Amino acid sequence: MNAVPPKNALQPETAEILRWLHDNADEKVRIGQARFGITPGRNLGIPVPALRAESKSYRNHHSVALELWESGIHEARIMASMIASPKLFTPDEMDRWVAELDSWDVCDQCCSNLFRKTAFAEDKIYGYAEDGREYVRRTAFVLIAVLAVHDKSIPDNRFADYLRLAAKHSTDDRNFVMKAVNWAIRQIGKRNMPLNAVATKTAADLAGSDNATARRTGKAALRELSSPKTVAFIAAHRK
Repeated sequence: MNAVPPKNALQPETAEILRWLHDNADEKVRIGQARFGITPGRNLGIPVPALRAESKSYRNHHSVALELWESGIHEARIMASMIASPKLFTPDEMDRWVAELDSWDVCDQCCSNLFRKTAFAEDKIYGYAEDGREYVRRTAFVLIAVLAVHDKSIPDNRFADYLRLAAKHSTDDRNFVMKAVNWAIRQIGKRNMPLNAVATKTAADLAGSDNATARRTGKAALRELSSPKTVAFIAAHRK
């Protein structure tokens, strides 16, 4: 059901989207994206809001999403994450997409738009966290962060386990892993007051670590989680 047609037989919708992408390419934006760690390569320089707006009429056209991903174009892959059906997306497809990630923003968009909505999202977290590849490990912690925000059905004890996983990998000094670990700790800590207490302790423990990367991550998370503004917001809005 999810087979992708040969590249010389793209579906009309896929060809239409690819034409739109090339027609809307912006060289200045493309070069400017390098300032945010998006290295000019297969990116066309189209902002995410424009991609999201264009994707609306193609939502859940799963086979189109698979073809867009196969194009290898940066913005096409972001649109693929917006168009794919979480119900049709398979664990094997997710593994393949994650293995091909080469940019933090495609990783984050996939996690936010698609991965977190699948029935097997949590099943992937530990395996990806233990994978040595930078963007695969980042996926694990971005998934934790977005699930902490969006999935109200996950019990607190599972997020407490994810905090231990974050602490375990807090010594990974690769930029995009380090930032994702920090993000996961902060989002868990902002989920509710009991988790704020656990996440704050995790952050404080890391802040006192002998490892420079863990210490940096802990201090940054602790600063946000213990701030009066954050605590007041959680108490008021995260019952």
